Amino acid sequence: MPDDNDSGRNQNAGGGSPIQARTWLVWIAVAALIPLLLFFQRNSQQRYQPISQKKLFDLVSSNLIESGEINYSAQSQNLRIVRGRYFTLEEGKTNLIPFSVEARLTPMKEDILLDTGRFRAVDNNNVFLQVVLGLLPIIIVGLLIWFFFIRQIKAAGRGALSFGKSKARLLSKEKNKTTFKDVAGVEEAKEEVAELVEFLKDPKKFQKLGGRIPKGILMVGPPGTGKTLLAKAIAGEADAAFFSISGSDFVEMFVGVGASRVRDMFEQARKNTPCLIFIDEIDAVGRARGHGLGGGNDEREQTLNALLVEMDGFDTQEGIIIIAATNRPDVLDPALLRPGRFDRQVTVNLPDVRGREAILKVHAKNVKLDSSVDLSVIARGTPGFSGAELANLLNEAALIAASGNKKAIGMRELEEARDKVRWGRERRSLAMSEEEKRATAWHEAGHALVNVLLQHTHPLHKVTIIPRGRALGVTMSLPKEDVLNMRRKQALDLITMTMAGRIAEAMVIDDISSGAAGDIQQATSIAKSMVMHWGMSEKLGNVLYGEAQEYVFLGRDMMRSKEYSEQTAEAIDAEVKRLVDDGYNTAKRLIDEHRAQLEMIANALLEYETLDGSQVEEIVKTGKFTPPPVNPTNVDPPSGAPASTPLPEVVKPLPPKLPGFGSPAPAAA
Repeated sequence: MPDDNDSGRNQNAGGGSPIQARTWLVWIAVAALIPLLLFFQRNSQQRYQPISQKKLFDLVSSNLIESGEINYSAQSQNLRIVRGRYFTLEEGKTNLIPFSVEARLTPMKEDILLDTGRFRAVDNNNVFLQVVLGLLPIIIVGLLIWFFFIRQIKAAGRGALSFGKSKARLLSKEKNKTTFKDVAGVEEAKEEVAELVEFLKDPKKFQKLGGRIPKGILMVGPPGTGKTLLAKAIAGEADAAFFSISGSDFVEMFVGVGASRVRDMFEQARKNTPCLIFIDEIDAVGRARGHGLGGGNDEREQTLNALLVEMDGFDTQEGIIIIAATNRPDVLDPALLRPGRFDRQVTVNLPDVRGREAILKVHAKNVKLDSSVDLSVIARGTPGFSGAELANLLNEAALIAASGNKKAIGMRELEEARDKVRWGRERRSLAMSEEEKRATAWHEAGHALVNVLLQHTHPLHKVTIIPRGRALGVTMSLPKEDVLNMRRKQALDLITMTMAGRIAEAMVIDDISSGAAGDIQQATSIAKSMVMHWGMSEKLGNVLYGEAQEYVFLGRDMMRSKEYSEQTAEAIDAEVKRLVDDGYNTAKRLIDEHRAQLEMIANALLEYETLDGSQVEEIVKTGKFTPPPVNPTNVDPPSGAPASTPLPEVVKPLPPKLPGFGSPAPAAA
């Protein structure tokens, strides 16, 4: 399924040039005004030496005036301000001293000054211009503050006056081109929401029969399954406005802001009917009240109360439908889920094999595939992948093909991308000693051997000692079809296969290491689930011991006491240990019986680093090994080598080492 796109894309995308142009104009104006400000600053800082009227005329008679000006004042007709510069001789140097004198000059004395040719008359009666020039620096600084702070903050919706406004992003009818054709892999969910499209197109069809469309739809499903995309497709099909907001956008540190944003969101929706409001991750604001430590966050609870009231306050006849999405429906407040609010829950599950193929075809329109690519093969090899992961798979394949200078994406690139997305990227640059590499090969050979020998495990896909992700080696198994339930025999065989790595590793290093930590954790988790949650223990029966919680809900889970006695806890621990020990003993017996095949698998891994499941099965069933046509390490096999390699000699034990090994990659559920 196409990835959940952000419905809040910038509506000014492609039209941001006017804003940039205005910003550049402001910067140009600032650059032009800086010299002017410096000029005014220099003039304002220039100090004039006050002199008397008598000294002024003495300087004129001595011909010491360099230049000057006579300023006229509007206050009195004969009041003059005379400014200028005169020569002075100090320490053998001639200096120019600025002077200023305010005197009442008669017309005769004024003519004397003008006749010298050193003075000029200046009309300085424009008081308004003087005030403006004096306030110009302050005005410029104020404009800059307004433009770069207040205006930008208000434009972003974070100003003081818009703090309580809704942050819901509107995707108009003209710009929302998403339809049901862009959604694949969730056919049942599309059928369930199809009536919403009919209602938004023709509400009278339902109203004339007295029918009432659900006010709210709650979409529940794992991350990446396309809940947001499905909501956009509903609005696109119905040609309705689409409001998108996250649950976290309502919660603020100031009490009352979230509730104000809820009310403003519904006001905006009423102005754009018919419309659809999509609230993503509603568990951020709709979490059950009173379950947090200390009674919960008051602001979040007030926001939830406002949302509950608003959902009761509008009628579906207004043409407003609310769709919310979450992957944690168990933590939502019961008041949200009652009829009249979120009337209906739509489960958006992980796609099956046909759905995965349809999703791959949707995303394949945007990439260039080779003609030999069969997407059905990739769909069968990606059980448990969500729509987002499938989109990422095709993107990674395109990057791998581009890095290899390929003209199109082939099956090899898709297979490598699948392994990279599921198990991590190969780390060929990791420096490993020969002893560590050999111990890792035996560890992974133990997993692969027991996986093939057991009857109820998933088919072996690939085993490699090339480090991937955080593991030094990986044993990969893929189910033939989608796994819907875990059976008891499958769980027991999975525990057995998981414990085989440590047993094989101990044979070659004559010790045990911390490399099996992930194996032990996985086996213990499966055994606990069998005993406590799945009722697969004959001793403890079909009883649920403790609720199966994927995540801890603080407040509710921390304050909950055990639901079983200490004697039962001891019995659970003993039964879990028995299941793990039984798996360990079974794996040890199988490895002892097939020691020669184990050695051959390990040696083949040391030489070729990666083996396909079919090659491992050939070794186990026939005792022979057919090397791959092309060596992954680009090392050609020796000339004259036979097509089938006989069993090698027994590998000598290595000195004790404690490398970290990879654990078998579990098949996706």
